[in-house]
Amino acid sequence: MILESARPLRRIRPGTYLFFFVSFALLVFLTHLPYFDLAFYWDELGYFIPAALDLFQEGRWVPHSTLAYPHPPGLMAYLAGVWRLFGYSIPATRAAMLLLASASVFVVFLLAIQLCRGSRGAPAFAATLLVLVSPLFYAQAMLAQMDLPAMLFTIWALLAFLQGRFLASALLATALVLFKETGLVVAPVFAWWLWRGGKRRQACYFVLPLVAVCGWLLALALSTGQLFGNTQFTEYNLFYPLHPARAAVALLRRFHYLFLGNFHWLGWIAVLLAWRRSRIYSHQAWQVTASLALAQILVVSLLGGATLERYLLPVIPLACIAMAAAFSSLVSGWARLSQAALVAGLLVCLFVNPPYPFPYENNLAVTDFVRLQQSAAQFLEQRYPRPTVTTAWPFSAALRRPEFGYVRKRLSVREVTDFGPSHLAALPSSAVQVFVLYSKEWDPPVNLWRFPLFQTLRRRFYGWEPPVSPQDLEARFSLTPVAHWTRRGQWITVFEKQPGATGSNHVARLSPWTFTK
Repeated sequence: MILESARPLRRIRPGTYLFFFVSFALLVFLTHLPYFDLAFYWDELGYFIPAALDLFQEGRWVPHSTLAYPHPPGLMAYLAGVWRLFGYSIPATRAAMLLLASASVFVVFLLAIQLCRGSRGAPAFAATLLVLVSPLFYAQAMLAQMDLPAMLFTIWALLAFLQGRFLASALLATALVLFKETGLVVAPVFAWWLWRGGKRRQACYFVLPLVAVCGWLLALALSTGQLFGNTQFTEYNLFYPLHPARAAVALLRRFHYLFLGNFHWLGWIAVLLAWRRSRIYSHQAWQVTASLALAQILVVSLLGGATLERYLLPVIPLACIAMAAAFSSLVSGWARLSQAALVAGLLVCLFVNPPYPFPYENNLAVTDFVRLQQSAAQFLEQRYPRPTVTTAWPFSAALRRPEFGYVRKRLSVREVTDFGPSHLAALPSSAVQVFVLYSKEWDPPVNLWRFPLFQTLRRRFYGWEPPVSPQDLEARFSLTPVAHWTRRGQWITVFEKQPGATGSNHVARLSPWTFTK
């Protein structure tokens, strides 16, 4: 059994480790060079950057410039430390996250070597390549969010566990929960395997992550008066996802992304064939890995109202290693062709969006979203430095704080919850002088979610409503479009109330669209 005979890899000189780490870091940094100045996106500017700035500027571990959430302060402390050394800037933040991404790729390489012992070929290099070209990893590698550090410490703790370094694994699992609270699932999985294998003293090491999480929640409760920071978070992330329909949809989304999306099905066919034809997955190390992946999938499916794909980031390298091991065991032209097709498919999905709504942060669509909003923000700053701009979050937050990389001076903003007609109904027409409407959700010409069944499900279980059309917006508030930007299917439009408009229920267009590329 692996718990009986677990051992580290054979002794390797530090210079060899350094060589591979530097090589992977160069790949990660060079492939992300075009995005070092990318302004902050969505949850970055919604929570993580403001919280880190509160710690950096005022020493506040519990943020006050944004809502307090139960997210542990590990990421914020890391960013504040980087800014203390190099000063606050977007490039410094991007570089800090890419350094963690480089470490993640290096640990993936070591974990693949550990899991694929005795396999022919070079599956560790293949697994590393699959991670590097994964659209989710590529996009998340530069974003200041918790999921990349969660991936790093999850696979690092797994590597130490498989090597029999149980105390080190427990300490890494503790570091994990100080970056992301759902990482707590790692500790009971490892403790169960040790307890089952008779190593009960070592199993007790994994109480440490629980102590760390409880300590943070206690500090948060003392500061805010709420166990999880605020009741809105508790309701949305703990109770809302547990509705049977939403839980089922979340699990289906996880299944689709991991097994079908991004051409992953090519790799899983190889895994199925390798499992039937050989014994490469018979070692207990693979059983431990599979149980950890399953636990991660269940936790991030049943907790968290948003059901974002980035929550699966700790599972992606485990899937890539399993696929690489399968391809290495199937010595045939078909296997080599399938592996090449999988790499090509992942690269295509980095640039090409799927035919249904998805989080822009899953691939390079995130850069299109940010660049569009930067263009509109610069236009607003030049043309409307004083009038109040009405728009929805996150663009509203981007206009309020110059630190986020969109404006040089704070603009006056009226924030609406969303662009749904019900959210705009309470706005008095006379109060809206400048309105910014943009594509918050991916809506391609051929969109599978437009089928009536899907729209009915979204309305009933998620409270979804289609956004207001530009024509309805013009009529409701007597507005005229004055600027419009598009970028790879996404768009953003600035509307202005014309002098003398009365706010009637209908108004003709007073000027043609102005397109700005």
